[in-house]
Amino acid sequence: MPSPGAPDRPFDFEDRARGQRVIFGTGRAGVLLPDVLATLGARAVMVIGTRRELERSASVLDGIRPALVWDEVEQHVPVELAGRATRAAQGAGVDALVAIGGGSAIGLAKAIALRPRPRSLPIVAVPTTYSGSEATSTWGLVERGVKTTGVDPRVLPAVIVYDAELTRSLPRGLSVSSGLNALAHAVDAFWAPNASPSTDLAAVAAIRMLAAALPLVACDPDSLTGREDALRGANLAASVFSAAGSGLHHRISHVLGGTFGLPHSETHAVVLAHVVAFNAPAAPGAEVQIAAALGAPTAVGGLIALRDRLHAPTALRELGLRESDIPAAVEQILAVVPASNPRLVTRGDLTALLRAAWAGQAPDSPA
Repeated sequence: MPSPGAPDRPFDFEDRARGQRVIFGTGRAGVLLPDVLATLGARAVMVIGTRRELERSASVLDGIRPALVWDEVEQHVPVELAGRATRAAQGAGVDALVAIGGGSAIGLAKAIALRPRPRSLPIVAVPTTYSGSEATSTWGLVERGVKTTGVDPRVLPAVIVYDAELTRSLPRGLSVSSGLNALAHAVDAFWAPNASPSTDLAAVAAIRMLAAALPLVACDPDSLTGREDALRGANLAASVFSAAGSGLHHRISHVLGGTFGLPHSETHAVVLAHVVAFNAPAAPGAEVQIAAALGAPTAVGGLIALRDRLHAPTALRELGLRESDIPAAVEQILAVVPASNPRLVTRGDLTALLRAAWAGQAPDSPA
């Protein structure tokens, strides 16, 4: 039995570095963006964002003359949408992509960059949420109700421009759920396929940072301090997720979102504590580290306390999942459970986990 806080894996691992330029500049995105594009040699830029986001961020885009503006954006990027956007980019001779917004806009940019072409298509990400997609080389596409994800270096944004001012217009509820999505990146990394002592250390730092920042964002939406710290934490958490890979929590959330249309960040907010409660008995070292980062006696108790303090969603039924959907979800999730998960996952386990999350029952905290 490992001692409390001890690693749950042998001291045998490999770390992989990634190349990405990351710029933090509160109130400076509009100034930074033209210089970033010039450095990339971009001449025909495609700007991607929802119509609402493009209107809110008009001042940021004043300094560039895009060859194409694309405002059709959906969560869990449908293959058909990716195809239309790609053809439009090819028709306009686009040589760089600027994605402004959350994970949906950045996800569409990744889908376009993923398509074969003579030269790479660099992405400049300007996040306005804490989703973290900008810091990963993970892509996702939905076809016929099934979400497929993968990892490809072509989709890792070349540059990220973080401007906390741009997150001020984010509604409180979305700020909270997006921040808990970021937290899930760090927590799930403890039992992801490529987890290592290095990712564990970074995950602890990200959890601690987000746990301190998110209450500030929720209580004082105009506070830039909380938003700046939340962006830093989200970037670190997403970097950990990119290095460690996708764990059980993310496999569950991707099925619920891709097949059943549940909103991405809210689903993460509901499911996370249930997965931690399931895995913690088999990963005592991870449990102790997560709990300590949250400043709580147990990891599950800390996550529930934070979720309740933020008034985050607690039940999948409130997000649109029907109880009759649970058996089909269980079958899809069983097929993608990562071998790295510290506990064997059975059909009965998943059914119990999803039923509790569907009903909004608080998961038990392991002794």
